[in-house]
Parts: sequence; structure tokens; C-alpha cells
Amino acid sequence: MSSIGANLDVGNGLTLPSFSTLIETMRTKENAYNSALSNLDKLYQEMLETERELSDMAEHMLLGVATKYGKSCVEYGMAGGVPKNQRGKGLRGESSTSSSEQPSK
Repeated sequence: MSSIGANLDVGNGLTLPSFSTLIETMRTKENAYNSALSNLDKLYQEMLETERELSDMAEHMLLGVATKYGKSCVEYGMAGGVPKNQRGKGLRGESSTSSSEQPSK
């Protein structure tokens, strides 16, 4: 459009300078958006890494409680483990729920 004329004016405020200004505004906002998106991607990756570290530490904490107190103690359950004496022991092929827990027909 600039090849038509540097001060092109087609009426109703539609001028080449205002069009060029709006294009630059859009470029500025797009650059700001892309920078923000890049920062969010970086933060997300940092969160995923921290989540992995937290998962590993939680596992080690639970193993530490099991080592210190044993897997059959209340403390192990309080730490998020399932104490040995509370684990369901069904026969092969059967669910761990008893028939009394099944809904009646």
C-alpha cells in the first residue's frame, strides 16, 4: 500500500500511517506474548523437574519411615504407606473385596 502513496487516505480515518501504527502495535504485542509464553514454558519445565524431585523425596521419606518404624506400624500408615497387616490378601483371580462388601442383588 505504501507504493500507492506514503500518506494514503481512503477516508473514515483509514490512512496508511494509522495502518502502519496498528501493524507495529500488533508486532509489539506479539513479541510480548511470545516472550511471556517462553517464560511460562520455562517455568512449566522447572515445575515438572521439581515435581520429579518431590516424588523421589516422598518415596525416600516413606522408605525411611518403613526402615525406622517398620511396615506394619501406625507411623507407616500415617506417612502414606499401607501397613502390611491392612493389605488385602485375596486368592489368585479374586478381588480383594469380600462378599459382604458386594452389593446384594
